[in-house]
Amino acid sequence: MSSLRYYPMLVIGASAALLGYAMLSRKSKKSPEQLEYERRTDLTQGGRIIDGNIIDVQELEDDETGRQMILLIYSYDVAGVTYEASQDVTHLRQLIDLYSCRLGLPASVRYDPHNPGDSIVISETWSGLRKPAIRLQPQKMESEKSGTFV
Repeated sequence: MSSLRYYPMLVIGASAALLGYAMLSRKSKKSPEQLEYERRTDLTQGGRIIDGNIIDVQELEDDETGRQMILLIYSYDVAGVTYEASQDVTHLRQLIDLYSCRLGLPASVRYDPHNPGDSIVISETWSGLRKPAIRLQPQKMESEKSGTFV
């Protein structure tokens, strides 16, 4: 007879577990774009900066969706280990000049100190791309312009 008094507690516990599962499964899932944005933001705020090199920029077309992807391929060294990584910069293409990204271009790379393979070169608020040096034309002296020499 005493075992019957545990049945109401068992029913209440099971219904609470089912209700909790239903509430958690209804929670909206984040899109891959939102997850990537959060990853870039986390690395921008807390990642370490190290020197790296741009290896290549590739424009690829996704077979499944048919959308065009722009990948920035780069390498960097952390604690004697060389990492090669790529970043999808399709949504950030307005922030970079793809034609200035060439083989061997130095860049700053932000990486997660706990997971050095997790890295970025550019985000919405930070860019590790270094602009190439501007070459100025040599200026002629005033005496050369006027044709008089002193």
